[in-house]
Amino acid sequence: MTEVTTRMVETTDGLTLAVYEQGPAEAPTIVLVHGYPDNHSVWDGVAQMLAERFRVVTYDVRGTGESGVPDSTAGYRLAQLSADFAAVLDAVSPDAPVHVAAHDWGSIQTWESVTDPALSSRIASYVSISGPDLGMATAWLRERAHLGSSLRQLAHSWYVFAFQVPLLPEAMVRSGLLARFVGGGPRPTKDQVNGVELYRANFLGKLLRPEPRTTDVPVLVIAPRGDDYVTVPLQTEAPRAYVTSLTTRVIEGGHWVVATEPELIAAEIEGFIEKEGVR
Repeated sequence: MTEVTTRMVETTDGLTLAVYEQGPAEAPTIVLVHGYPDNHSVWDGVAQMLAERFRVVTYDVRGTGESGVPDSTAGYRLAQLSADFAAVLDAVSPDAPVHVAAHDWGSIQTWESVTDPALSSRIASYVSISGPDLGMATAWLRERAHLGSSLRQLAHSWYVFAFQVPLLPEAMVRSGLLARFVGGGPRPTKDQVNGVELYRANFLGKLLRPEPRTTDVPVLVIAPRGDDYVTVPLQTEAPRAYVTSLTTRVIEGGHWVVATEPELIAAEIEGFIEKEGVR
């Protein structure tokens, strides 16, 4: 097991993010971004494998783990999450582009950076797992050509609308209902409660005004066939009109495949980086 070092990085709104690094200091850097309701540790298995050949960076997204907690819902908006990502890059790789892999909400928020012209030049490659860009997803859901697929995805996404209801998701967390619904092992109560604000801060705005953006960053979308929350068609089809260099891979596994199949995910990430010749 490689040694893991920790540093604290300040955000543009005065919070601090706990950032973890391992692997050879001189190697290419890869940043792994976690989703809800996890913290950086969901990547532990993948990170240990990648750290044999990469400098691997993970961090606790705001509101989780050892990172600071915003004092309002606005503190969880995508623009701020993208600014947090930029702050991490400034700290760990200010002079060279990084590879990025992200899961669930980590993937949703990282699309915001990948499609931002001010940040995309700092990203050498992007692997998205079980987390679509909200603008691209909304545009895809509105297309009439695949109404059945859109309705199936909406059925999978019922919890997104439940999370907009005041007090309901917090009650689900404290009763243990959310943990039984989510699965994947125990998580701190505070991380589960705080992360609900991600849904409240971003979904309704994107549903009303999707405004998807394009990117030239090479992107690999990994779509687990058994994902209970994000369907394969949404993951693989929604980005097609917006990503210049898109590769899609449908794999066996469930939503938390990053934790349950770390060898597979590490191999997919490394293989994509080598294939694109951007190492």
